[in-house]
Amino acid sequence: MLASELRTRLPSQQPPSRGPLPCAGLQGAGPARCCAGGRRKEETGAAGTCPCVAFQAAMAGTSSELSDSEILQLLEEPARDSPQPGDSGQPNSSSDLPLDSLSTEVAADTAAGQVKRKRAQTPLEKYSLKYLSVTDLSTQSWCEQQMVYGRELPLLQASEKVRLLNTGKSIHLARELEVHDIVEVRTTSKEDSWALKILNLLSMIPVLQAGGCVRELPVFGVIDGIFLVGIIDELCYTAKGELELRELKTRGRPSMPSEAQKKRDYFQVCLYKYIFDAMIQGQLKPDVITRHIRLRPEQPLGSQIRQHAQKVGFVVTCFGDLLELMYLNLTLSDLPSIDRLTIEYSHQDSDTPLGTEVVEFEEEKVRERVQCYLAYWKGQREVQGVEIEEAWKCRSCSYSEICDWRRTRADGPEQRSGLKKSK
Repeated sequence: MLASELRTRLPSQQPPSRGPLPCAGLQGAGPARCCAGGRRKEETGAAGTCPCVAFQAAMAGTSSELSDSEILQLLEEPARDSPQPGDSGQPNSSSDLPLDSLSTEVAADTAAGQVKRKRAQTPLEKYSLKYLSVTDLSTQSWCEQQMVYGRELPLLQASEKVRLLNTGKSIHLARELEVHDIVEVRTTSKEDSWALKILNLLSMIPVLQAGGCVRELPVFGVIDGIFLVGIIDELCYTAKGELELRELKTRGRPSMPSEAQKKRDYFQVCLYKYIFDAMIQGQLKPDVITRHIRLRPEQPLGSQIRQHAQKVGFVVTCFGDLLELMYLNLTLSDLPSIDRLTIEYSHQDSDTPLGTEVVEFEEEKVRERVQCYLAYWKGQREVQGVEIEEAWKCRSCSYSEICDWRRTRADGPEQRSGLKKSK
């Protein structure tokens, strides 16, 4: 039977008797190596897609900094919706069908007879995505057109991006080994993979309740009908008792980022807070995950998953049991909302701190930006590139030579209007 290996980590604050923290990584059907506690892994996906390709696609032309959570989160993307061990590959119901097969057909009467038109696919359907990550939206905030090219033409990349990946992974691993042990867990289904995410989250709740610090906290939620996932670098309490989110960004250059780069990073941490706060307010109900990710609550959990659940104090049989425990623990935990958002920048090569930014959270502005980005994924508007004022971003973009958006903007309003008239 095919299975995936996951490495999981145990926070040093927890008593040894509680057992190791299960990893929250999402597993595919191939062999995998996962950094624990919700971190992502290097994986050979069931579809045969190299994870480094997805990473390079997401990093195409972006600024040379990464957060620890982004580095390994990007590696998961190729197998996000790949077949899982135990899946028959055949749909059991209409809810199991691929999104593109669910496209509605509209009948239109014409003089020649009845003509059927198939509704155009949304980007979510086109790329067969059941959910998006916070990294998806933060990349979109830098340049939406670049993000689209990254998915469609992932091989047009510079080798420098691969070097950034390897360096970032080393920094990430060193930080994790300071506070975590590593164990391996095998999964046999999609439900097992998501069970590990949930067990990891459940294991971190008592640490936060006791005033401790956690790293790589998984967060899930729904905004405007789309399921979002993310990994918070670190949550801890300040001397004043405030719950603080700390995001680490490593940069290839020994300098602080530009204002445009900071704007993207600000949005990312604000979105983490938005999702986390909604979770502890009871908005992440059990059916939310099963409905959006198309998981089976009645699915029995694998033996290693059940063993890890017992080590962290839970006795569960099926995936639905774990969903109920997650909902109850989140809503009854009395955890506070995140009070403070900070971003720490450091130089990759020297590990030298560059500076810290404190981010102001403005809920309405965050929600407006999310709605704008999600409108593209829902097919409610066309893809957009950067405005003229931010055309400097194109200088470092791997897709600048083939970019339709850039070419159209360079033509000027006169030529664009002329093209429209000639059609």
